[in-house]
Amino acid sequence: MGVGGNFWDLLKPYGRAEGFDFLRNKRVAVDLSYWIVQQETALKGHIRNPHIRLTFFRTINLFSKFGAFLVFVKDGTASPLKSQARIARFFWASGIDSSSLPVAEGGISIETNKAFQKCEKECVELLELLGVPVLKAKGEAEALCAQLNREGLVDACITSDSGAFLFGAKCVIKNMQPNSNEPFECYHMSDIESGLGLRRDQLIAISLLVGNDHNLTGVPGIGLEKAVRFVKSFSDDEILYRLREIGGGDLRVFQPVVNLDSSSIPSSDESPRKTKARHCSFCGHPGSKKAHLKFACEYCSSTSNEGCIQKPLGFKCNCSSCDLDNKEKEQKRDENWKIKVCRMIASEKNFPNKEITEMYLNTQHQYDGDYHLSWGNPKIDMLVDYLAYYQHWEPSHTQQRMLPMLSTIFLRDVASNSKDQLLCGQYEFDSIQRVKTRFGHQLYVINWKKPTREMSNEICIPSEDLDTEEETGIADESTDLLDEPDALQIHIKDGCSFLSTEEDMVLVQNAFPEKVSQFLRDKELKETKSRRKRPVKSDNSESPKGVQLSISNFYRSSKAPCHEKPGESEAGCPKSRADTSGERDKEPIRNYSKSVRRKLLFD
Repeated sequence: MGVGGNFWDLLKPYGRAEGFDFLRNKRVAVDLSYWIVQQETALKGHIRNPHIRLTFFRTINLFSKFGAFLVFVKDGTASPLKSQARIARFFWASGIDSSSLPVAEGGISIETNKAFQKCEKECVELLELLGVPVLKAKGEAEALCAQLNREGLVDACITSDSGAFLFGAKCVIKNMQPNSNEPFECYHMSDIESGLGLRRDQLIAISLLVGNDHNLTGVPGIGLEKAVRFVKSFSDDEILYRLREIGGGDLRVFQPVVNLDSSSIPSSDESPRKTKARHCSFCGHPGSKKAHLKFACEYCSSTSNEGCIQKPLGFKCNCSSCDLDNKEKEQKRDENWKIKVCRMIASEKNFPNKEITEMYLNTQHQYDGDYHLSWGNPKIDMLVDYLAYYQHWEPSHTQQRMLPMLSTIFLRDVASNSKDQLLCGQYEFDSIQRVKTRFGHQLYVINWKKPTREMSNEICIPSEDLDTEEETGIADESTDLLDEPDALQIHIKDGCSFLSTEEDMVLVQNAFPEKVSQFLRDKELKETKSRRKRPVKSDNSESPKGVQLSISNFYRSSKAPCHEKPGESEAGCPKSRADTSGERDKEPIRNYSKSVRRKLLFD
């Protein structure tokens, strides 16, 4: 959740759509609970263990397709305030009277339900087998993600909890759409500060007013729009201090003296207000009506001596006196509105909550256990057994789906002068097949080769219909959440088996620069030969660019032009037409469209 009151809608105009290479070679912190809740909500009851399936495929895709180094963060023990908020949310969703709401006192925290803990434990086991680091926060996972981002240890956070901004996150990825030209919906704190004009402390103040994960209600009667307007009245440095003053009943922020028990609000200006200049009731401009009836005033456009022009309906004078009076009224209305909001804040008990404010401003959201951001190689044999137990997948299916991750690791190792020159200990780099463009992003299609005599130890054997009956019943709208990569196929040719994968062009260039150079030379040679074989168009057939051509430029006319020359008989033309007509009959006019055939037949 994070900040209440549709906070994401407020940030929506300042989000960016980032492309494929946005996460290339970057470290990204992932809120693990976000993935678990998202997948359980979308696919529960359709497939077996959706949280394991999503974690497996998304981790492989983000690592191989987008080149990201993932760091997963799991929730620790929730604070008593959040535990109380969880109970309140459950009671409200169930329609139970909130008066019987239990209170979490004395630092007692309520753990998440057993089913969620089981899902989280299984995902952590899978990630450790994949070689991905997993950190456990002492409190909120999004708080530790934000701390890693704020300290520069990771470049972005993947979470849907807007509270990450309150904890100091600099870049948050809210949504992922793998099958898109711009797969990431990303929010940068710098864009929010420049576009919305709100900094971190001001966002914390808004969350205190409209509600958050630790206080669902906030201040009754204050919505998001009202909170943003009120918070912008103060700078980022003073907003939290001012809220503490107002919460304590001190309303001298906008007035020298305010009596909370009084229904009337005294004026902020002790001096008597200046009287407004006299205006004509006929034309509405400064001056008396008697004088304006005889002679037109300087504001009216009348050129005759018959007097001023009668003011139209809804007329407003723009003289200096009226403008000053309107500004004073507007200022007074704004002050009265702010005093009204201050009274609403002052009526709330224990506002602002000191524990919530200190929790958001805490710069050390410590983690449990050792803190190491190190990535290891996947344990293939153990992964095969793990997924065979939980997902009932065949070993070949698991190995096949892991190959994009293994090939990416292999190319990175080769680029760093690794001695191992065989993918999975079996396949060697053969050639670059072609350049493939997927959603506007170019990739190399790589051919890997190995002798067929080793087929008994094949790492990836293509198999059809490997999913169980429960998995084949997935709804169409759920396929994007699975992020399942395309199945890889093996082709046997000339006594060798060939396997094709799609790899990042820069990664292939760093690992095999000679192969890339050879591929580019061959490609340029083929393009040169194809240009030589193309027929050269005559100058008459060429048309200038940007000019729309007529239908005769696209379809050949059936009539032959008749040019009479000196000494040539008139019978020459009919003969020429007859010959042309015969040639036209021999042409396969059935290949033309219906409208063109009709035109040719009646010409």
